[in-house]
Amino acid sequence: MAWREEAARHPPRRFAGQRYWGRPVPAFGERGARILLVGLAPAAHGANRTGRMFTGDESGNFLFEALHAVGLANQATSVARGDGLALDGALLSAACRCAPPGNRPFPDELDNCLGYLERDVAAMGRPRVLVALGALGFEACLRVLAASGAVVPKPKPRFAHGARVEIGDDLVLATYHPSQQNTFTGVLTQRMLRDVLRRAVRAAGKPSAGG
Repeated sequence: MAWREEAARHPPRRFAGQRYWGRPVPAFGERGARILLVGLAPAAHGANRTGRMFTGDESGNFLFEALHAVGLANQATSVARGDGLALDGALLSAACRCAPPGNRPFPDELDNCLGYLERDVAAMGRPRVLVALGALGFEACLRVLAASGAVVPKPKPRFAHGARVEIGDDLVLATYHPSQQNTFTGVLTQRMLRDVLRRAVRAAGKPSAGG
């Protein structure tokens, strides 16, 4: 908590003078949707600045471009709250609601935020499809379903891009996180991300844009 507020008080030059959100960032999108996308945590100068998940940084730009392409977002850009962006059939959440140092939450932060994710899952329509954005998002998906009473397979499934795990009536799909480290190096491409998202759309029974 102290670090997220410290980051808000000392923005980089390109954001100087902007008023930062600097608080826990709520989930964004359609409550009751069948698709829940679970990221890691708000970026210090992305969602911690704008107050909306994945909004205001390159990771968000990459993600919303893909969401728009498959029909889950009404526009491909994400600049600030109030810019008209809306999700259709999806809710965007995170394992941790506050920006952590080095984009790596401590275990106690993940513990403290689990209840928020539990409420997101409980409010979902059926069938439920969880899309894990990165390894820690994948871990959070397995953990929150276990907390809801679902039986997670043993040995515990391992994260891999494109992984598919059926847990009771729920489905978890995994993709590499749309971080600049992955997208700028080609580890994650738009085609790869859109493929996973289209699989989520089909599993949720929602018509997909672009096939």
